[in-house]
Amino acid sequence: MGRYVVRRLLQMIPVFIGATLLIFLMVNVMGDPIAGLCGDKQCDPATAAQLKKEFGLDKPVWQQYLTYMGNVFTGDFGTAFNGQKVTELMSTAFPVTIRLTIVAILFEIVIGITLGVVTGLRRGRPVDTSVLLLTLVVISVPTFVTGLLLQLLLGVEWGWIKPSVSTDATFSELIVPGLVLASVSLAYVTRLTRTSIAENRRADYVRTAIAKGLPRQRVIIRHLLRNSLIPVVTFIGTDIGALMGGAIVTERIFNIHGVGYQLYQGILRQNTQTVVGFVTVLVLVFLVANLLVDLLYAVLDPRIRYA
Repeated sequence: MGRYVVRRLLQMIPVFIGATLLIFLMVNVMGDPIAGLCGDKQCDPATAAQLKKEFGLDKPVWQQYLTYMGNVFTGDFGTAFNGQKVTELMSTAFPVTIRLTIVAILFEIVIGITLGVVTGLRRGRPVDTSVLLLTLVVISVPTFVTGLLLQLLLGVEWGWIKPSVSTDATFSELIVPGLVLASVSLAYVTRLTRTSIAENRRADYVRTAIAKGLPRQRVIIRHLLRNSLIPVVTFIGTDIGALMGGAIVTERIFNIHGVGYQLYQGILRQNTQTVVGFVTVLVLVFLVANLLVDLLYAVLDPRIRYA
């Protein structure tokens, strides 16, 4: 196991460098950030040259990237065009988005897996058909429509929640935004769990466990569910980074100042330092989540061993 972890960590280095290089190149060709600083009016050449020199934009792109990566390893993600450190923006945005992601993941795990197990064990019955239709509707409806409808009904019409989240963004305030963020992924988790349960239910090891006279609950939890959760864990593990980086719509609807909000503002204002810095951290989140998922396979299935 130890050798496998070391090998995976070494493999993450070129992946991290390649991903950040692509992000850096794409962000730097999306527009002229100096033009965005001057607003609607065009910057005069002297001012533009001064700003480029101040932010290091007068150097070749490869040199800018090397400088940026050197600073990243020291914990410096650069300075936004408004003079604020990107790390300061991260310190306020990431805790909010992490709480939002935790709420969303809990919805996926608790509701998604529970519905998947119930429908997988009752395949072809009315409850199975109803859940399949419901998940199909959830997948078909865009997230911004779901978010706006829940905000309108629960916040404006019925007054059960606040239409917008406060600056602190406590867990209680993030329940509805978390449900909106997790809605599509929750539907996929439900369908994936259902399919996996239905397939493994006919496996030899399940029939053997039943033939031995083991209690039904033990067969489901100890034998059937553990093996069926492997593809579900894979999906949820990769979904962690997607939820953190893809929360732009949800955070805009509920006025949550998290990672999605900062990325949106950075793209809107062509603030390359902010965008590259936040996406760099999201790349690390993806890599670490994938490593944890691979290690979790051995916990779910004792037959999996890493050398």
